[in-house]
Amino acid sequence: MIIVEDIADTGKTLHYLVQQLRYMNPKTIQICVFLDKPSKRTIPVKIDYIGHTIEDLFVVGYGMDFEEKFRNLPYIAMLD
Repeated sequence: MIIVEDIADTGKTLHYLVQQLRYMNPKTIQICVFLDKPSKRTIPVKIDYIGHTIEDLFVVGYGMDFEEKFRNLPYIAMLD
């Protein structure tokens, strides 16, 4: 089983998801993230595939939004 996520930051959501999916007894659980913010991690999570590692920035575009804006940008942008 592969979990595909846009951003990994604190690790809380991914940790919870992995715990819940274990009840399904998959052979393996792997995590793939587009953007990883390791400096924000509060719960250790093993991420198997990382698109890009970024600093603690608020990013939008490619489906990621801020107050339901900027989601349709065909690129990733940082908000100040």
